[in-house]
Amino acid sequence: MKKLLPFLFFMGAVGSVMAQSQYQPQSYQFYQKLNREVYNPQTRFHSSLRPFFIDDSLLVEHGKQLLSVGVDSSRQSWVARKIFNEHLIDYQNSEYTFYADFLPDFQIGKDFSGKQNTWLNTRGYQVGGTIGKKFSFYTSGFENQGQFAKYYTNYATSKKAVPGQAYNRDYGANAGKTSLDWSYVTALISYTPIKYLNVAVGYDKNFIGDGYRSMLLSDNSAPYPFLKLTGNLGNVQYMAMWAAMQDPNSPKLSYEAGNRKKGGVFHYLDWNVNNRLSLGFFDSIIWGETDDLGNERGFDWGYANPIIFLRPVEASSGSPDNSLLGLTAKYELHKQITVYGQFSLDEFEAKNFFSSNGSSRNKYGWQLGIRGADVFKVENLNYLLEYNTAKPYTYTGRTNIVNYAAQGEPLAHPFGANFRELVGIANYSYKRFDFTGQLMYAKYGLDLNGQDFGKNIFINYLEPAKQLGNYTTQGLRTDLYYAEARAAYIINPRYNLRLELGAIYRKESNAIGTNNTALITFGLRSSFRNLYTDF
Repeated sequence: MKKLLPFLFFMGAVGSVMAQSQYQPQSYQFYQKLNREVYNPQTRFHSSLRPFFIDDSLLVEHGKQLLSVGVDSSRQSWVARKIFNEHLIDYQNSEYTFYADFLPDFQIGKDFSGKQNTWLNTRGYQVGGTIGKKFSFYTSGFENQGQFAKYYTNYATSKKAVPGQAYNRDYGANAGKTSLDWSYVTALISYTPIKYLNVAVGYDKNFIGDGYRSMLLSDNSAPYPFLKLTGNLGNVQYMAMWAAMQDPNSPKLSYEAGNRKKGGVFHYLDWNVNNRLSLGFFDSIIWGETDDLGNERGFDWGYANPIIFLRPVEASSGSPDNSLLGLTAKYELHKQITVYGQFSLDEFEAKNFFSSNGSSRNKYGWQLGIRGADVFKVENLNYLLEYNTAKPYTYTGRTNIVNYAAQGEPLAHPFGANFRELVGIANYSYKRFDFTGQLMYAKYGLDLNGQDFGKNIFINYLEPAKQLGNYTTQGLRTDLYYAEARAAYIINPRYNLRLELGAIYRKESNAIGTNNTALITFGLRSSFRNLYTDF
């Protein structure tokens, strides 16, 4: 902390010009509509650190358009304006702004493969606003009950959590039920004292990368509390973040202690080399609050330093913590075409890394993708094609508690490790209508005969199925096919209230058997949450 205070003091003394402070919740569906501004060789927007500041000078005008699409100013009645045009509560003046909304998410559906009805009953809210031009706040909350397709319920039961959201209250005494019951909350306070620095304190998610998935830090897990510093100085954007997490999958030390606690520190530097090329450098450390015997570890104050590259600090102290290094790259080939990629390195032993001997210590993953906007000169027709893979045992640690996961789910790719994936997504928006199509194929290796083949990141890597000769998708070879289509009509763009029709086809098969899902859903939905069902 002594190293951190002078840094903040220095940044606070540099100047006093206002900069962006309002975060827009991370949502692939919404963010891809900003492709023309975000991926434009005529600008140098820092696109790989999300969520974005929606009041950024490059995004603010298009953001306002998207949040008012289809609004009819001729509506005069209070009821019509609140349903179609405005926030439920909305105050704006030169000193502050405040808004609040009720967020329903009601769905009904039919799983034809499982021969059961599905439903979702969610009552939510959002409250946000600004004070002056440097301070903003946002919070949302959802109370949920639902019944889902079998694969989704099985995942929630195995992880003891609803995917990407929260602890499942029906786990344990009510584990035999097919429905899920949970709460989901987020909160964020953002302060920009000068144009070069933003300080955010929140209970939410973060994402690093230009793709649909991230091999470094994704929004796959449930929200967690964090302190984040984001500095902007021309072509360089730098983020330092400290987070507190839990691991419900590690054995509890006692009932009174609850879930095992863990912490994480993350650094990311994004450098716009020129208008087309961007390079990023990432590192992180995950540590356990206690060891497996219950001894308090405490916070390592060496991790309070907000400067990048913590690996030497972690190595020199001989700590049992789990470090991860990463690189990102983006190149804008054309105004509508961008290629991007990531490389994550969990462990490096030069002898094994360059020998191609399949060592279990060769733990790394990578991503390569291409995305484009206004395909065939059709406005608002966007696409993404992406390949992701991770070697066996990537993201695991020497002890279970330091795995690269939070709240029982991976912090990077939802498949964990030991997989290959190809995913393609197309989006089209026309006035109030949104259309999305997605195809995904993945293959991965599951554990077999009680042996650890490297997919389950919640197992420590000390007892692999074999030390040498490992390869990606080893173990019980499993193929996953996933297709999804959604069509939505936006009723109120302020909080994304929409009527949505969706269909999912999923097939998972291996030598043991095949699991099929054919699902159709219809609902009244709202909010900008990014929730995944493609796993």
